[in-house]
Amino acid sequence: MNKTKAKLIVQTLSGIFTDKPALKFSSPYELLVAVVLSAQCTDNRVNKVTEVLFENYNTPQKMLALSQDQLEKYIFSCGLYKTKAEHILSLSRDLLDKFNGQVPKTLKELQSLAGVGRKTANVVYSVAFNGNAIAVDTHVFRVANRIGLVKADTPLKTETGLMKILDESDWSRAHHYLIYLGRSFCKAGKPDCQNCPILDLCDKKIKR
Repeated sequence: MNKTKAKLIVQTLSGIFTDKPALKFSSPYELLVAVVLSAQCTDNRVNKVTEVLFENYNTPQKMLALSQDQLEKYIFSCGLYKTKAEHILSLSRDLLDKFNGQVPKTLKELQSLAGVGRKTANVVYSVAFNGNAIAVDTHVFRVANRIGLVKADTPLKTETGLMKILDESDWSRAHHYLIYLGRSFCKAGKPDCQNCPILDLCDKKIKR
């Protein structure tokens, strides 16, 4: 796919989907925790969990008042709760020890936090701090490769490919558009190609 078609895909999706995440948060720290919880979990479920959790535990200091067992009980329904609880408590300690309790604003510093990988760092960097980044989750990986924006076999290669074919100013919003497209039309099991708003731009060339 060429850059002109890629740009047209972004422009088309911009009139359909929001460039904001579905996760609910009111601070960079809340966003960071929510993104950690969202791994292999729906945003709706995460929002239900954080609505309760963030009532009393919405800063690193407050979060560390919880033991791992206590935190696990709050986030149990998100799945992978033991690992997620460990990561949330570890990154909270790192924030206090290294960054005076504040979420850092650079990708390098975000990835230095315990339990924070590239995807999570990219989301926080782009959403909380308006940085240009592409976070490749399962939706972005599937959709970007299926429609032909990239041809890659790993999330990192997909991210690199998207960074090359998309204008840097479109990176962050395109990430959201591809997620929503994946949830609404370009689903994993049975994509709704006939009603897809970018069918004519898709390299699969499925006819209406």
